[in-house]
Amino acid sequence: MGPASLAAQFIAPARAEDINWQAIDQTLGRKAAVSDDVHRYGFPRNDLSVTLDGVAIKPALALGGWVAFKPAHGGAMVMGDLVLLETEINPVMAKMIASGLEITAVHNHLLRASPATFYMHVAGHGDPVKLASAIHDALAESKTPLTVAASANPPPAVDLDTAKLDQIIGAKGQANGGVYQFNVKRRDPITQEGMPLTPVGAMGVAIGINFQPTGGGNAAITGDFVLSGDEVNSVLAALLANGIEMTALHSHMLDEQPRLFFMHFWAHDDAIKLAKGLRAALDKTASTKG
Repeated sequence: MGPASLAAQFIAPARAEDINWQAIDQTLGRKAAVSDDVHRYGFPRNDLSVTLDGVAIKPALALGGWVAFKPAHGGAMVMGDLVLLETEINPVMAKMIASGLEITAVHNHLLRASPATFYMHVAGHGDPVKLASAIHDALAESKTPLTVAASANPPPAVDLDTAKLDQIIGAKGQANGGVYQFNVKRRDPITQEGMPLTPVGAMGVAIGINFQPTGGGNAAITGDFVLSGDEVNSVLAALLANGIEMTALHSHMLDEQPRLFFMHFWAHDDAIKLAKGLRAALDKTASTKG
């Protein structure tokens, strides 16, 4: 049996009911958002006050770290994207590596933010409770909040024409923490180590678009396009032509199929104008609409 067959055998799907999800919840100190067989845990950096071009960034716009668990042979596979300050990168990384987790990328998503934030993409497979414990212990090396404080305040309203945004983007958005968010799926299936990464939004491989209202119909936008190599420059050209800045271009994973690139963006302007620019870029991708 060749290496590819061995990888596929190791990572073949297992049953969600075989995993002690309550133990993972307790280890990570929070409840998961469940999509099909994926349990996704949010680690927003609501301890940070980050500004960019005069905009106070809400955690849901660009500071929402997460890890997602998907059943796999031998336990689970885990993927995640953690938001860290520069001084937190090496302590968290060292703890992750010592626990057998993989670091698949470390980079910026934004430019000019104060303080600067960095994003550490992680992966692993094995006993899910041990994976959760390793992630918890690594995050304890940072100031990422590890307990969830109940908020007495309702989430702020999204003061935008969301119906119009839905129409332009070609998908139904969702309000989250005062931010209007879209997940736009690619048409081609995406796998890692032979395992389908579904649902793609929960596993971080959907095109993510976030609008944070800033008053008067304006919004700050950020997120990332998930692209094949031949789409990168046509999407970049469409963004630039519509006044949207490309802030980073890189990989998030090491062995996905097909090979994917993640293009992060930023702009602050009229929300409808920006949505039309994003639609022009989406039209250059093999993504779903409607």
